[in-house]
Amino acid sequence: MGALLGLSRGIDRVNLFIGRCVSWLVLAAVLISAGNAIVRKLFNTSSNAWLEVQWYLFGAIVLLGAAAALYRNEHVRVDLIYGAVSDRARLWIDLFGLIFLLLPFAAYAAWLSWPIFVSSWRIHEMSSNSGGLVRWPAKLLLPVGFGLLTLQGLSELIKRIAALRGLIVLETKYSKPLQ
Repeated sequence: MGALLGLSRGIDRVNLFIGRCVSWLVLAAVLISAGNAIVRKLFNTSSNAWLEVQWYLFGAIVLLGAAAALYRNEHVRVDLIYGAVSDRARLWIDLFGLIFLLLPFAAYAAWLSWPIFVSSWRIHEMSSNSGGLVRWPAKLLLPVGFGLLTLQGLSELIKRIAALRGLIVLETKYSKPLQ
């Protein structure tokens, strides 16, 4: 179990690093959005490329930041039962959700989205909008984001099993601080 916990710590570090980097994309998206709006109002001109860059950035924020949100326990959860049960019961609920919901979905989404990216990359797919951007970078976000989420799900699974075996203490109720 020690090697698996080491793997889990490595996955956590990678996803936290990516999450910190991606958090700067929020600032970039806001600045681009504000700049585009100002230029459009002052000079009555704009480009579809600026709008598409915003969409790409928002997609990157969500898809690449999802794994860090899972690590920090900041993901959306229905808290009707979860908040009222013991820590051990929360670990079992998490285990069930990871094994039967998150991991199958995230892995399948990564697997299904890979050929979509490859096809777009091979044909150098461009936006159909005038002045639009290439599409493959946005489509690459899908398999990468879901792949990172799958890895983080495996990390969380390892930690939940270790906590149920009494090897580690794991906080299940509140977000973990950024490290």
